[in-house]
Amino acid sequence: MDWIPEGDDRSLYLRPVLFASEAHLALRPARACLFVLIAFPTGNFFGADARAVTVAVAEDHVRAAPGGTGAAKCGGNYAGAYRAQEEAARRGADQVVWLDAVERRWVEELGGMNLFFVYGEGDRAELLTPPLTGTILPGVTRDALIVLARDLGLRVTEAPVALDRWREDCAAGRITEVFACGTAARVTSVGRVLGADGPWTVGDGRPGPVAGRLSAALAAVHRGEAADPYGWCHPVDRDPC
Repeated sequence: MDWIPEGDDRSLYLRPVLFASEAHLALRPARACLFVLIAFPTGNFFGADARAVTVAVAEDHVRAAPGGTGAAKCGGNYAGAYRAQEEAARRGADQVVWLDAVERRWVEELGGMNLFFVYGEGDRAELLTPPLTGTILPGVTRDALIVLARDLGLRVTEAPVALDRWREDCAAGRITEVFACGTAARVTSVGRVLGADGPWTVGDGRPGPVAGRLSAALAAVHRGEAADPYGWCHPVDRDPC
């Protein structure tokens, strides 16, 4: 474990991979597979500096459709998203906002990360996140933040969020923050959105206090600085031999 860089933003990222390994080519499910676990040191997905990212709405591409593999950590989900990600990068965005495949109206997730919308401020803030409909990854970080937010006294609702509503509520000041979350992204604020009808800003365009509070609470549990009544942490022997 000594080769893992020291620092609060460093971790050992574990990625399970399963692929067919039989010496046969056929149009059927594999009957022999190989499971491997890739381990590598990593920092925060968006870099060490705390900043609000810019995201671009994918107007011409979809990540997942009903009945597909959108709810699974499937490599094909990522491969099909690269073109939209490249187009977003050319527009100056850090990530892609995916909409539903049917109406192209409902916000689903940000790249490989789940999204939360914050209404209000302080202890009266309320969180809204799109529901798990089968086309959204059921992220473990998403689940953890829902638990932590409710423990902090914040109301959390899982309900569909329309793209038009996102823009209108930001303009009216009802949405005060938006943040993404994921294993590598942790908790990352969204400061600016690039849409087909022009860009808009979330809050003041900077990381918000609710995202900061939840990020700190999650990190405290991860680092053993806070109690873990949830059973999320499992000690690892540094020298098992």
